[in-house]
Amino acid sequence: MVDVLAELRAALDVHRLKVRGVVDPAPGELLPARELAHAGTLVLVGNVGSSMWAHFAASPEYRDATPEPLDRWSWRIGMELALRFGALALFPFGGPPHHPFQRWAVRAGTVASSPLGLLIDHEFGLWHAYRFALVLPRHLPLTQAPLAVDSPCATCTGEPCLHTCPVGAFSVGEYHVDRCVGHLSGALGEACMGHGCMARLACPVGQASRYRADHARFHMESFVKARPALR
Repeated sequence: MVDVLAELRAALDVHRLKVRGVVDPAPGELLPARELAHAGTLVLVGNVGSSMWAHFAASPEYRDATPEPLDRWSWRIGMELALRFGALALFPFGGPPHHPFQRWAVRAGTVASSPLGLLIDHEFGLWHAYRFALVLPRHLPLTQAPLAVDSPCATCTGEPCLHTCPVGAFSVGEYHVDRCVGHLSGALGEACMGHGCMARLACPVGQASRYRADHARFHMESFVKARPALR
């Protein structure tokens, strides 16, 4: 039997992307009729650290000066792989419907919640993301049921992520987005724009996987552009 996951991993490696989790969708998670015919195993795909950055930065989507280059790059690759593997590609953007990527990721047993609202990985910390998912046309034999992952935040001393933001945008269970965007839009926000979110950088987990500066700036600029009403 062909090892579909091994073949998929090899195909993703060309784009410097990784399999980030494998789950069977729960009843009701694939709602539209077009998705019901693809109710096999769901494979989460994403990047860890800046693994995909150089590849993406050389892409036509990044260079064509058209909005949403990363989403368009992810869409192209996801659709190409869906065609190759007879799968259905789902994306964390472009909804509704909004697919429950975070729920799938937690259920896959690879990540846990963090005080910042981002999912944290024991190896990569906060430096990872989900780009798309592929729903394969059949169920793969999963070796065991995924186990819930205890958050490394549970044993963190001092919670530096909650106390490092220069404008106090984070508190337990709350993100003050207006403070964040206002700071990033001004001259004093250049340090955050140029190197990435200070609260995220303060997390001691996965420091070796921190985004490179140009990768971090891309995301910070995209974040500010997406919220013009708060600028």
